[in-house]
Formats: sequence, structure tokens, C-alpha cells
Amino acid sequence: MDEGRLAGLVTQAANSSLFDRLRGVWRDIAQSLGKTGRIDPDLGAEGLPLLRSQVLECLEGRGGEVSARAHAAALGRSYMALTVDGRQRFLKMLADDFGTDPGRVDDAMDAVRSAKADGERSLAEHALRDALVSPRQMLLTQFNALPEGVKFLVDMRAELLPLTKADPAMKALEGDLKELLSSWFDVGFLELHRITWRSPAIILEKIMAYEAVHAIQGWADLKNRLDSDRRLYAFFHPRMPDEPLIFVEVALVEGIAGNIHALLDQHAPVGDPGKADTAIFYSINNAQKGLVGISFGNFLIKKVVDSLSHEFPNLKTFATLSPIPGFRSWLDGRLKDGEQGLVLSAETKSLASVPDGDGTLAGALKTRWHEDPQASLALKPVLSRLCAHYLGEKRADGRRARDPVAHFHLSNGARMERLNWLADTSDKGIAQSAGMMINYLYKLSEIDSNHEAYSGQGKVAMSSSLRSLSKG
Repeated sequence: MDEGRLAGLVTQAANSSLFDRLRGVWRDIAQSLGKTGRIDPDLGAEGLPLLRSQVLECLEGRGGEVSARAHAAALGRSYMALTVDGRQRFLKMLADDFGTDPGRVDDAMDAVRSAKADGERSLAEHALRDALVSPRQMLLTQFNALPEGVKFLVDMRAELLPLTKADPAMKALEGDLKELLSSWFDVGFLELHRITWRSPAIILEKIMAYEAVHAIQGWADLKNRLDSDRRLYAFFHPRMPDEPLIFVEVALVEGIAGNIHALLDQHAPVGDPGKADTAIFYSINNAQKGLVGISFGNFLIKKVVDSLSHEFPNLKTFATLSPIPGFRSWLDGRLKDGEQGLVLSAETKSLASVPDGDGTLAGALKTRWHEDPQASLALKPVLSRLCAHYLGEKRADGRRARDPVAHFHLSNGARMERLNWLADTSDKGIAQSAGMMINYLYKLSEIDSNHEAYSGQGKVAMSSSLRSLSKG
């Protein structure tokens, strides 16, 4: 099964409850049309023209606002009744047949170029802007007027994203949808809420479902993460009041934390938040796949820091305890080219002491090295050095950190502060980052300058100890 189809199946399963609810809500809105026809769920040869006619009815705009909502609701119900294949055919139809009119755009561009007076040019530019608004953009905008229509479009984009890689038309459709959502999800519209044990169950259930960094192991684990020495904040949009967009989990502790298992230990005594001097951001989750690329994470962190500073004046340090998700895949790729130039001679001697290893780094990594103190001691110098090097490495453009989590925090003005050995020994932690985690430090007096240096020059803010480690 290809990647796009697999992603579509996963998204369809995740959205089934929403679609089941909307079918009933939108059925009542669409009833005024008096249409009861059923469209082939796979959208075969006969079904595609029927759905195309529904699109055209939406775009004609006859009958006023009530009729427009009814047509949009009917089209939405038809879309939700389709299979994964059917939805892909519908999206392909929108991409190919409902884009801008090339002739109209060309004429409008010619008018701009030939305009003489300032007033004439202004009118021509306005006409060009109108010509660049595609029929599909006008169609998608109509869903904003429906109950949960914004969430419907967010989930539609989640289904669309995997289909854009090899199809420019689908990429253009996704761009239209992203532009629309970007305007609706401007940070000025977002609301920050603290999530507590008393929050509505529907919100708590979604926090558990959307947590992708450190899975929540049931209600007891969630209650622990919402205790008095913990905080959880989420951004919401007024049109999606029951759907967290992005959320951050915070631990109020003394000193910078370096082990996620200790931080999430349900049996550890509850700390006194009044004595805490450090806020540790240990999990940040984008909850809506359909909002990928629409960034408000930096705004979330700033708002949370501001909120915590007012609630707990004793807090002096704001830092993360973050995963390093790309390290092992980067290292495995480098190891395919051999270990010469990658592993230092002194480290090669140390690797010979790894039980059940073959004297190489690649061989040592195939063992349960993290469960053996002798193997762990032998691997710590080489893996720590290579991980520090990886964290400072940039992508081919030379302006962006290779690691996605590093890019996120550096973009927000943080500094790479400290590497933590065996901070996450879960299967996921070992597979992604050889068990290491990193603290990113948000020093309030340096956030703006770090952000400017990274965004403008690609300069990575890194502590002297971490920089020295990366150089061996």
C-alpha cells in the first residue's frame, strides 16, 4: 500500500467520530434542498459527475445565505460518505478543474503592466487579486459558516498533505487551503487555557489521544501530569472550542531536570511549586495534523512563560527536556559509510570492552548496551560527542538545524544548554536518540537576539560545554 493511501486510512479512522457527528448535524441543514440521492462511495465514473454538479451548485450561490449553507452541508456530507479512494478522486477533481482561470489571470496581468495612471493601476491590481482567487478557494470558504466546518477543513488538509508530493495540482490545492487556514488561525484569534483535572472530559480525552512525545499511560498518569507541581496549557480557536491546537506540559522543579522517567514518576512525592526555581517544558504537541506549517508554537511558549512568571515569581529558569528524534537515523546513515573518521581512535579502544559487541560502534548499538553499565560507560563518550555534533549540524541550505526539534526551539530563541545521558531509556528513546535528551534554555534576556541570529544568519546558540563536546 502506498504512503498516501496509508496516511489517508489512518486519518480517516481518527476522524470517523467527527464525521459521524457532522453527518447528523449537516443533514438537518441540507434537508431544505430535498435531495436524497446517494453517491458511489468510491466515486467511480458515474459518481464523479454527480459530485462535480454539487460543487457547481455551491459556487453558483443561488438562493441566498441559507441555500448556500445547505448546498455546502450537502457537499460535505457527500465527501464524508466517501472511501479513502473516493476522497482522493474528489480532491483531485478540485485540484484539476477548479483552479484559477489562466486566461483571466493573463489578461489581468497585462492590464497591470499597461496601466498608466496610479488610479488605473490600483484598479488593475485589484482585478488581478480577484482573478487569483480560485473557485475552489471560494468553495472551501463556504464551510466556515457550518457548525464545526473549520475542523472539517483542518481534517481535509490532513488527508490532502500526503497526496501533494508528486502532484503539483494537489500541491496548489493544499496551498489554497493552507492560506485560508492561516488567515483563520492567526495568533490574535487563539485563546490560551490551562488544562486541569476539572477540565471537561472531552478535552482530557483528546489530550491523552494527541500526546505524541511521551504517551500518557491512562488516567492515573494524566492526573499526575496535572498535579499541583505540574501545569498543562493549550491553545484553542473559538471555532474549535473542544479541540486543542497545540499544548505544552510543564514541570515545576528545583534545578534543570535531566531524566524524563524521574520527571514522570507517578510515585514520586509531589513537589512544592512555591519553592520551584525552574519550569521544565517536557512535552510540546501539535494536536492537529491539518495545521502543519501554520506556526504558533513560539507564541505559546512566550504566553506560558508570561503566565508562569506571574503565578510563581520565584521561577528564574525556563528550559525544556526535549527528545532528539533524528539522531539515530542520522548516525545509522553515517555508519553505512564506515566508521573511519567518525569514531576516534581512543573511542575504538573503549568500544572493544562492550559485551557481545564486535569492537565497532555499529556492532555495539545492536546489543542491549543501555542495560549494561560496562557497555553504557564505553559508549557514552562517542555517542555524546556525535550527538552534540549532530545537534550543531545544519541542513543543506546551511540556515536550518538538521534536527526538527532543535529547529523549533532555536527559532523561538532558545539556546542548546546540556546533553543528558540515558535520559529516556524507553524503546522509543533508545531507537530515536540512543536514550539522550537535551535541555534547551530560554533565557529571557537572550531570546530575541538568539531568534534574530538563527533566523537571519542560521547561527546556532549553544552553551560552551556543549560546543566543546561536539568538537571532541
